[in-house]
Amino acid sequence: MQIDLRSVAVLFPGQGSQFAGMGKELADNHTIARQTFEQADEALGYKLSELCFDGPEENLQLTEITQPAILTVSVAAWRVFQENGAKPAFFAGHSLGEYSAHVAAGTLSFEDAVRAVRNRGKYMQEAVPAGVGAMAAILGMKLEDVAALCLDAAQGEVCEPANINSPEQIVISGHAAAVQRGAELAGQRGAKRAKLLPVSAPFHCSLMKPAQDRLAADLRSLNFSRPQLPVISNVDASPLEQAEASRDALIRQVTDAVNWEQSMRWLIAQGVQTFVEVGPGRVLFGLLRQIDRTKTSLNVGDEASLRKTVDQLGVAF
Repeated sequence: MQIDLRSVAVLFPGQGSQFAGMGKELADNHTIARQTFEQADEALGYKLSELCFDGPEENLQLTEITQPAILTVSVAAWRVFQENGAKPAFFAGHSLGEYSAHVAAGTLSFEDAVRAVRNRGKYMQEAVPAGVGAMAAILGMKLEDVAALCLDAAQGEVCEPANINSPEQIVISGHAAAVQRGAELAGQRGAKRAKLLPVSAPFHCSLMKPAQDRLAADLRSLNFSRPQLPVISNVDASPLEQAEASRDALIRQVTDAVNWEQSMRWLIAQGVQTFVEVGPGRVLFGLLRQIDRTKTSLNVGDEASLRKTVDQLGVAF
């Protein structure tokens, strides 16, 4: 079957998709993937590749390692997919994944991006002392109701919607006590479920302002080019087509919510029928099914998924 590639969007995952062994099969089978890991090792000054391939898991959970690791696996998978004929119409990435999208679009060099996200992870971790912040997933509750319970739970602290992932899942972020209150209120107000997440910092809320300020200085020192294909901004759920707008969106993204459901609905409104998640895991695959089950969801993370996706898209393998 030949699919109209103008109706294809490539999606890149964010933090939480990591696992020991990710990317190894692609690196073993494709020179371009192996070279990508070598580039990352050289740019960072340590063997990120060994951590991706062999773990240990506890090291991969450290935010300043997790972020460059997921970026590297995602870019390696994209480059292999691209070698096999991939020509999408749009890119999008969830939080950290927006950096992978910009590397794929030619906005940022891979080396600059991998160093930037290492620092991003470090700054985020250092912005809030351990135990002070938290995040919780609220399942089966409308955004306006989640926003209202955040206001009620704050009580002078921070409690904000952080990831608007799908009609079924919204993540809140802020001070630990306020997020705990928010989770309890969600249960009382009819949410299907509210669960605290095992995260190391309260991402995508105003507590991240110190990290945002530090990262902004780094990003302003880097060379940004005009994206070769539109990248959908997490913050605005609209296409980024200029260099400076791309830089600004990555800065604002640190404290602003990830508007993922709205981003996917924008792509669907443009006629996108097929979404390919490129990188480790299938988190975005699952979210898309909650947003619109009529769309085709594929992924590229290892040899089997690469071959299946290339075959289904009808591009030359």
